[in-house]
Amino acid sequence: MRRPYPFTAGELLKPGIVYLIGAGPGDPGLITVKGRECLRRAEVVIYDYLANPAFLREAPNAEHLYVGKKGGNHHRSQEEINTLLVEKAGEGKTVARLKGGDPYIFGRGGEEALCLRRAGIPFEVVPGVTAGFAAAAYAGIPLTHRDHTTSLALITGHEDPAKKMSSLDWEKLAGAVGTLVFYMGIANLSLIARELMAHGRPADTPVAIVRWATTAQQQTLTATLGDVVEQAAQSRIKPPAVIIVGSVVGLREELRWFDNRPLFGKRILNTRAADQAAELTALLEARGAEVIEAPTIELVAPENYDELDGAIAELETFDWLILTSANGVRCFFRRLAELGRDARALGSCRICVVGPKTAAFLAAHGLRADLVAAEFKGEGVVAALADTDLQDKKILFPKADRAREVIPTELTKLGATVIAPVLYRNVVPAALPETARAALEAGEIDCVAFTASSTVDNLAVLLGDNLAARLKGVAVASIGPITSKTCRKHGLEVAVEPTEYTLEALVEGIVGYFAGGSFS
Repeated sequence: MRRPYPFTAGELLKPGIVYLIGAGPGDPGLITVKGRECLRRAEVVIYDYLANPAFLREAPNAEHLYVGKKGGNHHRSQEEINTLLVEKAGEGKTVARLKGGDPYIFGRGGEEALCLRRAGIPFEVVPGVTAGFAAAAYAGIPLTHRDHTTSLALITGHEDPAKKMSSLDWEKLAGAVGTLVFYMGIANLSLIARELMAHGRPADTPVAIVRWATTAQQQTLTATLGDVVEQAAQSRIKPPAVIIVGSVVGLREELRWFDNRPLFGKRILNTRAADQAAELTALLEARGAEVIEAPTIELVAPENYDELDGAIAELETFDWLILTSANGVRCFFRRLAELGRDARALGSCRICVVGPKTAAFLAAHGLRADLVAAEFKGEGVVAALADTDLQDKKILFPKADRAREVIPTELTKLGATVIAPVLYRNVVPAALPETARAALEAGEIDCVAFTASSTVDNLAVLLGDNLAARLKGVAVASIGPITSKTCRKHGLEVAVEPTEYTLEALVEGIVGYFAGGSFS
């Protein structure tokens, strides 16, 4: 007789462990702290169709195995998944079984847990936010409300093919429960509406269908039991979706908060370097946008450090140090540390930075800027320092390889000696992420945000042909006039250019553009 698993409990010398993790409904922020910690410890990640692929970045060195099921098309059967869990843990590995929603609510987690227990595999269950609860909350629907209902039922549309929805106790569901939440019920929508009305639920009972809940693709259809089938057919709404039935659905227009944000439904390309993208992404996502990160810049060391190291060796002889960006601060102090030195090497050298954010990065190193240029470009640094006596002063300006020559040139005219070694180089990454390239090719990008001239030039290189043609129909958002000039050099029409050259102002300009209002 064929054994169902390759191991027995007695043969497992050092079994690993399986974490059955609820990944939530789609928004990566909804995974629990424990779930994320378990994921980071994993050597193998086995994930479903409804588990956000972004979670895989939490375990970059783990083996990633997709076992999803979509619309009845099973990539692997449940039995094969069970066997896979036992095999991987039986090899002594830590396995993260990443499941959409909550593993024990219509997630077949109970079946997987029983399989693991019977095979002698240790496991833990990490609960997650189930899709029904999240869909309702993100659609602005409280599932319970003392003025409407204090009872709630969760029902699956097709958990087991051998069980038919027609066998449910429709009389109790229709009359004894206030709010009903149907999972995976789109295919049975007509039956649900018919049975509920046939057993006494009024035809004017509010109904909501929420698709791709908690993601930027979320769709919410509201109707009544009497017309929901017709409305769903007209809107062509498809799985994955949950169906919410009850008077609480009527509170949606008053309580909706997620899908009425100003950039909801907009897909925006973020071209910042990978280690800088998070700030702009967070600002855009907070306003409802779906952000696709497409790093067009990679920061690397200069070809050699000779000039920079020479300047650092005599740092105490300089009167001013100019740092024009967070990258400049980070790279300068990293090199200082690599040379076995720290901020004490500055001696009495004063520091000029560009903008409050660069000043904040400097403060993280225990230093306060002596001068903060208000204008976010080289001319602003020149203007700020012009009010000081620069005659015979020695200035260190560690710069990016593509930095404009405004600062060295103009400060030299004012009598200073300017040493401007290359601190880091901006290079073009090997390729765009496939998600970004595919979205561009499919015409699914609404706006592209450029935060430096190099992001424009590099995107043109990465796309390999006419940039204006590739971005036809895409709104171009530029952080300032210098970047805008580069955009126009490539034939792009700039839709958004804020008057203040900050990420916050850029995002507000994008919001204004899509609202049909001010672009700055």
